[in-house]
Amino acid sequence: MLYNLLVPLSTDFGPLNVFRYITFRASLAMAFALILTIAVGPGFIALLHRLKFGQHIHEDVLTHVNKAGTPTMGGLLIIFGTVLSTLLWSDISNPYIPLMLLVFTGFGLVGLVDDWLKIRHHHNRGLSARAKFLGQLAVACVSLALLLNVPDYSTRLSVPFFKGFMPDLGIFYLVFACIVLIGSSNAVNLTDGLDGLSTSVSVPVALFFVSVATWWGYTQLGVFAAALLGGLLAFLLFNAHPAKVFMGDTGSLFLGGAVAGMAFAFDMPLILLLVGVIYIVETLSDIIQVGYFKLSHGKRIFKMAHI
Repeated sequence: MLYNLLVPLSTDFGPLNVFRYITFRASLAMAFALILTIAVGPGFIALLHRLKFGQHIHEDVLTHVNKAGTPTMGGLLIIFGTVLSTLLWSDISNPYIPLMLLVFTGFGLVGLVDDWLKIRHHHNRGLSARAKFLGQLAVACVSLALLLNVPDYSTRLSVPFFKGFMPDLGIFYLVFACIVLIGSSNAVNLTDGLDGLSTSVSVPVALFFVSVATWWGYTQLGVFAAALLGGLLAFLLFNAHPAKVFMGDTGSLFLGGAVAGMAFAFDMPLILLLVGVIYIVETLSDIIQVGYFKLSHGKRIFKMAHI
């Protein structure tokens, strides 16, 4: 790994050198993921076209009918850039790095199966809701079981702005964490409704975790977050309106898993209420719309949900 060639002795010389070191490593990871994804993108999109991996638009969404046929599964681009950059610039002996890769590739695999079924059946419906949930639950449970075996990781819940208040949830931490992981994954999936929306919303989230990692001295998590940031910025070039490729469930489920996984790795899951507020608003708008539609027998609160 390139990591072993770039471990300077100066990291022992004080906080300023540590800060510079982490910033340097994060910048390398971001730049590598950015350049790699941009370089591979056009050829990958052309391949999706040749394979006829186009998006099928739901018959009720007439405003998006012109987007039918746009290649999907573009999330593989972000996964490729993020994973390769992380492996090159991080120390994979750090337990959090394999865990992060497991979380978001696991969720991405569930999304990949969903996208594949949509393409194969030429319809906008892929995995059933139950099958998708069970897949996400399996990934979440395995990841959390490994996380709780990491030395010094605690089931205490950090509450933003209340430093001294850290309730120990015990066994209920697993239930809480599963809800957050699966909920985050699905929330990003719901947000992925317009060209560049989910990608652009996730860029400041990744940037936030890069900043926290740098400030707290979490080198390896900073490298991962920076690699994700680089992959997202590169993908945005292809995904911005008019989108040349969609991330699909492959991308949105993995992205939600990555965002929630980082929150738990930093031991600050409740911070998602702040940095992931757009995901939450999108999800709530959908819940409100569907609930009101059923209760009112066909009436709608919003012109279209998700907002």
